[in-house]
Amino acid sequence: MSVDGHWETTDVVICGCGPTGALLSAYLGRMGVHNIVLEREPEITTDPRGIALDDDGIRFLQGLGLYDSVYTKIGTSMGRFNFVGGTTCDLHTKPILEMDYNTTTGATGHVGFIGHKQPVLESQIRSAMSPSFCSLRCNSTVTQLEEDEEWTYCTYCDADGEHKIRALFFVGADGKTGYTRKQYLEPRGVMLEKFHEAFYEDTWVALNWRITIPTPRSHPSFPLWKEGYSPEQVYDLFFPPEFRFLCNPYRPAVCGRFGLPTDRLWRFEYLIQKDEDGHAMAKPEAMRSIVYPYLTHRGSRYNLVEDVQFPEDCIEVLRCRPFSFSSRICNIWVKGRVILCGDAAHVFPPFGGQGIASGFRDAISLSWRLAMLCRYQPRKENHHDVLKAWYKERKQQLALSLATTVENGRMVCETHPLKIFIRDWYIWLIQLIPSWRRQLQHGRRKDAIVRYKHSDGMPFIPDLNGGLYLPQVYCRTMKGEILFTDDAIYSPDSKSLFRLFVYLQDTSDLSSINDTLQDIESWSRGEFNPIHIPIIVENITTDLSKPSNIFQIATAEEFSTSPHCNNRPKPLDHDPLLLRNNIQGKYVIVRMDRFIYASCTDEKELRRAVKSMLGYLDGEIRESR
Repeated sequence: MSVDGHWETTDVVICGCGPTGALLSAYLGRMGVHNIVLEREPEITTDPRGIALDDDGIRFLQGLGLYDSVYTKIGTSMGRFNFVGGTTCDLHTKPILEMDYNTTTGATGHVGFIGHKQPVLESQIRSAMSPSFCSLRCNSTVTQLEEDEEWTYCTYCDADGEHKIRALFFVGADGKTGYTRKQYLEPRGVMLEKFHEAFYEDTWVALNWRITIPTPRSHPSFPLWKEGYSPEQVYDLFFPPEFRFLCNPYRPAVCGRFGLPTDRLWRFEYLIQKDEDGHAMAKPEAMRSIVYPYLTHRGSRYNLVEDVQFPEDCIEVLRCRPFSFSSRICNIWVKGRVILCGDAAHVFPPFGGQGIASGFRDAISLSWRLAMLCRYQPRKENHHDVLKAWYKERKQQLALSLATTVENGRMVCETHPLKIFIRDWYIWLIQLIPSWRRQLQHGRRKDAIVRYKHSDGMPFIPDLNGGLYLPQVYCRTMKGEILFTDDAIYSPDSKSLFRLFVYLQDTSDLSSINDTLQDIESWSRGEFNPIHIPIIVENITTDLSKPSNIFQIATAEEFSTSPHCNNRPKPLDHDPLLLRNNIQGKYVIVRMDRFIYASCTDEKELRRAVKSMLGYLDGEIRESR
C-alpha cells in the first residue's frame, strides 16, 4: 500500500467485513494482493444471524487453515434434518422425511452442514486475514465513490475524520442495504430482480435463545425429576438435537440447535401471515403464544395429570426480530471497476442454509480473478470480460442452490390440503424404493457435483473435463499423516493461481510422469515447479526414492482415527475413489476456487492446457475449446 498525494493506494478496497468480505480479504491476502476492508461497525456484531454453513463453506474455511477451529470454536454438525407434517406442536412427531447430513456423500469429505455461531465464524475468518496484505478498518463509513478507467476513488469517514483511498477495484460486500449497491450502483442501472419462476418473498420472525439446563436444586418442583429424568435428558426432550422443518400449514416454522454443544443455543423461526405485522408478531406475548406450545408436553406422556412446560426462567432471549426473505439476484454484478458479491448481489430464502455459503463461493471465485488482474494485467482493460465470466459462472451455481432452497420452502410452507396430501403420500411412496430413499436421506448430495456450462471467456477447457467442481477425499503422507486432498493440492508453498496435480492408480507410472514434469517449469513460465506438484496415488506398488510430494488415498476408517475427525461425526458413505471417478485424467490443472481448468491424459494435452492457461493469465480471453 502506498500514498500518492492525498490518496492512499492499494489493489482492492472491500466495503463490509461480514463473512463474505472477510473471506475475500483473507484469500486475497494469501495470494499476495493488498486490500483494505472498510467496516461500518466498530466490532463484530454479537447477534447470531446466519446459523447454517454447508460443506462447501467448511471446505473454504479449511483452505484458510481454519479447519481445526471448525468443531472446537465455530460449530457442530447439524446431523439430521427432520421434516415434520401436521398441525400439532410436538417436536417429537414422527417426521415425514429425514435427511442425514452427518454423512460425507457430497464432494468435499465434510459433513453436510454445521450449525455455527456467526460472531465466532467471523472472528475466525478475520484471524486468517494476513496483516502483511490485509488492513481492516472498523468504524469506517463510505461516503463517496467515484471511478475512471484505471482506478476507483473511495472516501470514508472514521473517528479521525475523512480519508481517501485509490484502488484498482472496489468490492461491495456490504449486504442488501449497503452503500455500494443502494447508493452507488442502483442509480447506474444495477437492480435486484426476481430470480426466474423460483421467486419467494415472505416475512419471518427469527429468534435465538440461550438455554440454561434446570436442575433439581434450581427447580425442585419441576415434575420430571420424580419420574427419574436427569437435567441433560430434560434438555434433550424439549430441545432435541435434530434440526426441524415444521410443515404446519397454519404457521410454518424451523427450529434447532446451533453453535457448540456447550453454547446451548437454539433458533426458532416462524412465518408471518400476510395480514400480520412482523414487529407485532415478534413481541414477547405473540412470540410466547407461537413458540411455547412446542415447549409444553402433555402430562399423559409422563403419566402425569398436568402438562409439563420447560421453565421459562431457563430461557434467555438473545434476539427476536422480523426479517423479510426473498429470492432475488442483481441483473449485473460488475459495473466498471465496482463489484458486488454476497448479499449485495443476491438474497436467499432461509430454507437451504445457502446465504453465507453462496457469499463464500462468490468470494473465493472472485479472489483469484482479482489476484490475476492485479498481478498479471494491472494496466489491461481486460477486467470487463474476466469479471463478466465470473458472475455468469456464479449465476449457474446460484440457480442450482436456489432451486433446492425453494423446493424445501415449498414443502415447508404448503397450505393447500390436497397438495399436502399428495406431498406426504409421494414422500412415503418413494421411500419404499431403497435407492430413492437413500438419495432422499442424503439430501441429493451424491449427485450434487457442480459442472459449469461453458461460454466464451470462462476459464476452463470443456473438452478436457474443465468446469467440474473438484471432489475432495482423504489422503496420507508417506509419513502416515492424514490430510484432505486439498491440503496437498493447494499447498502454500506455491504462489501460482492455478495448481497442477497428478493422479495415479498405482506408482508403476511414476518414471514416465517424472519425465513429463521434468521441464514443466520452463514451458509453464515458472507457474508449475515439479517439486511442488503433488502426486496422488491409490496404491504404492514400487519403491519410492523421493516420496515427499507423494500422497496415498486414505480410507474413511483411517480418517476416523486421525485428529481431523475429533469433535465431528465419523465419515459415513465416503467414497475414496470419488476423485478418480470424476477427474478423467492424470494431469489435472485446477483453479483456486476448486474447479477444474483441464484434466489431461498425456503430455500433449497438458501442453495444450498450459498454453491456454498462460494465455488466460496474460489477458487473452477467448473460447477455451
